[in-house]
Amino acid sequence: MAPQSLSLLEKSIHLSFSNKDLLAQALTHRSATGKAHLHKHNERMEFLGDAVLELVATEYLFSFEGKSEGELTNWRAALVNGKQLAVVARELKLGDYLFMSRGEEASGGRDKESTLANTLEALIGGIYLDQGFEAARTFCFDHILQRLGELLKAGKHRDFKSLFQEKSQEILGITPRYEVIDERGPDHAKIFTCAVFIGDEQVTQGSGASKQEAEQAAAEAGLRMKKWK
Repeated sequence: MAPQSLSLLEKSIHLSFSNKDLLAQALTHRSATGKAHLHKHNERMEFLGDAVLELVATEYLFSFEGKSEGELTNWRAALVNGKQLAVVARELKLGDYLFMSRGEEASGGRDKESTLANTLEALIGGIYLDQGFEAARTFCFDHILQRLGELLKAGKHRDFKSLFQEKSQEILGITPRYEVIDERGPDHAKIFTCAVFIGDEQVTQGSGASKQEAEQAAAEAGLRMKKWK
């Protein structure tokens, strides 16, 4: 299935790219680059967009007076983590606009969390290159940063790994440790599974698109299992 017309995406985000090739590249999955007319995929643009988003989020959060560095770091992590970015990407229907191989599409690639999060970051990178920093900042605020209140209300800013460690040390006098017990998928879309141990006991495990996400998921599951939340 061919992706939706990119002009529809431009209308939905209220931006018209001067260089349409940048928009197309931002929406090109690595799997599609074997096609003769698609020479570039979006991974370098994702790298740029990730940095732009982090700067914009940091600048925005710095304006909150009286908040510690630790609190602001947790807030930023809640805003820019892969799960949250995938939520935004789904609302923008970015999966419908992706260029990808038939095999990747058949495997559910248009709704894959890591692919959607990466595509959103690539789109931010494309906006920065085509429209400049102010346009990228506006896009990030409108679609990502303005969700801070609802994320805080839902407790998404909590650092589950730190909380699990605090509770484990306080109640048991033991510092938990984490081990990667499984890695699956291609390099551009790996899923990691980490187990959390207290002493020799494997408490539980969690999965994510990075080792850090998997550790956080394992810690969150451990808090529920131990009823420490």
